Amino acid sequence: MASEPVEVIAESAPAEEGVPNLEDALREAELKAAEYHDAWLRAKAETENVRRRAQEDIAKAAKFAIERFARELLAVKDSLEIALATDAQSVESLRAGSEVTLKQLVAAFEKSALKEVNPLGEKFDPNLHQAISVVASTQEPNTVVTVLQKGYLLADRVLRPAMVVVAKAEA
Repeated sequence: MASEPVEVIAESAPAEEGVPNLEDALREAELKAAEYHDAWLRAKAETENVRRRAQEDIAKAAKFAIERFARELLAVKDSLEIALATDAQSVESLRAGSEVTLKQLVAAFEKSALKEVNPLGEKFDPNLHQAISVVASTQEPNTVVTVLQKGYLLADRVLRPAMVVVAKAEA
């Protein structure tokens, strides 16, 4: 007698209480993974938007940084044009007009944090001054004797160093 194959029917074993079904656990893990992936994509998109907006803001700031200063200079230009448009000019009126125009220009500089550096009689500072020459002088060594060209600071940063002549130590 040949043995007949025995057919085994696998019944799903009932899940024990407190032990989750593997399929349910897998479904939950897949849902959480999809949720985290969606949150990551949103965060990535938000970061990209913030970066793009920041680049646009930087570009606009660079493009229009001089706007306030340019607006202040318009009054100076207007004064110069009025002075040149006048036919009957005397030396006194030209001088008075020039003084008013210079005052407007100085005011525009002050509003824009542009400061003049006139170091006559001060100690030489290589961070603010450019020595053109050194001369024998009765003044203390390394002191600015002559200012050939004033310097300028823009918000405490050197825009143009003052060109100066410095006293040297006597031998």
